[in-house]
Amino acid sequence: MDGHRRADIRPGMLVDIVLKKDQPTGRRTRGRVGRLLTKSGTHPHGIKVMLEDGQVGRVQEIIEEESE
Repeated sequence: MDGHRRADIRPGMLVDIVLKKDQPTGRRTRGRVGRLLTKSGTHPHGIKVMLEDGQVGRVQEIIEEESE
């Protein structure tokens, strides 16, 4: 599942994001969502999130559903 719809993403989910510095190369970083930063319902480049470790980027792919 891609990360263009805010409704599909929740804190605790494992996702791949692209950090701002990695946008030219498209290199992905994997982590768990800490909080959602994009307010709109959709975004063409992916919903911006902050991972639990503090890194910020746009979601490219949702790896697994919310952890329990």
